[in-house]
Order: sequence, then structure tokens, then C-alpha cells
Amino acid sequence: MFLIVGLGNPGREYSGTRHNVGFGALDELIAEQRIDGPLLKFRAMTGKGFIGAEKVIAAKPMTYMNLSGEAVRAIVDFYKIDPEKELIVISDDVDLKPGVLRIRKSGSAGGHNGLKSIIQHLGTEKFVRIRIGVGGKKDGRDLADHVLGKIPEEEKAVIGEAMKKAAEAAACIVTDGADIAMNRFNTKKEKKKKTAEKTEEETAADV
Repeated sequence: MFLIVGLGNPGREYSGTRHNVGFGALDELIAEQRIDGPLLKFRAMTGKGFIGAEKVIAAKPMTYMNLSGEAVRAIVDFYKIDPEKELIVISDDVDLKPGVLRIRKSGSAGGHNGLKSIIQHLGTEKFVRIRIGVGGKKDGRDLADHVLGKIPEEEKAVIGEAMKKAAEAAACIVTDGADIAMNRFNTKKEKKKKTAEKTEEETAADV
């Protein structure tokens, strides 16, 4: 059984904010995979279903971001989930450009309070996380104001597409494993850009 968690904050005032892209991605997954629910259990909105032959639980903690670990730990304990093998967490990331997707099998919280809470309550950093880039804050702006701010119109399309890709990536992890999902979904635009720049430099050198 897999537990797929989308991170965010409950309440209308947080809808459409950068910090809630994990909720958005989970909503995409629930719709695509026709997962039942959601019902309020374990201080989270949860639904059950199947992805391929694997049973899954989809959960959105209702604890607010910095207490996400409380809900995740309750679900993990009740269903005897192995975090290293069966937990997938989807979150926003201010260190990635808007729309960039990164999948990792372990790692620190990187300053993200939701991930930090989950790590503290589970006692491990070894669980798969899918990070959706929302871009860094503007100079002089408070980080909290940035992540709790609405996604600007010019970024809605690219971040919306990233949420859909994150849902696809979560399903791929369940059916095919994290390594295959990383190869398939980790954004490679920066690498391609650098390769193109290198080619241009080599061409210039030849001239």
C-alpha cells in the first residue's frame, strides 16, 4: 500500500497560493485515478483507490503546513506504511524555477516546514518527495509572504502543467518505481540549455 501526500494549507484564503501546489497536484491525481473520497480522517482529507494493481491512500493534511507530520505519522502508523518504500510527498519548492519538477528518494527538508515536520515525526529523511518549483522570492520580500501569495497569472499555466506532471510522476512511482520516474519526469531544461550554450561556444571557437 502506498501513501501519497500533497502538502498545503486548508482554507479558501490559501487556495491558489504557491504553498498549496502539493494540494493541487494531489487533486489532479485523485481525478485522474478516480480515487474515492475524500473523507476527514487522521486530521487529513483522505481517499482510497488503486493505481495499477497497487492500493493507494491519497491524503491532504488539514493541520496547516508546519504540523503536516502529525497527520502523516498517524496514517503511517495506522496502515503500517513503510516510509522508505511506500510514502510519496508532493510539495512546493522556492529553490526551483516555476514549473520545474524534481523527484528525490531522500534528503533534508531544505527549509520547507511541511517536509521538516514530516521528517521530525517519522524520524527519517528517507522517503520519496516530488518537488514543484514555484520560484524564489523577489528582493526584499518576506519568504512567508512569497509562498503564501497567489500564483501570478504569468506563471499559472506552467505551474498548472507541473502539478499535472507531478500527479503523473506519483502514479509512475507507484507502478514503475522512483528511479524510472526520476528519469522520466525530472526537468532537464537547464541541462539542455547548458548543452546548447556549450555548442554555441564550440561553434564560435571553430569560426
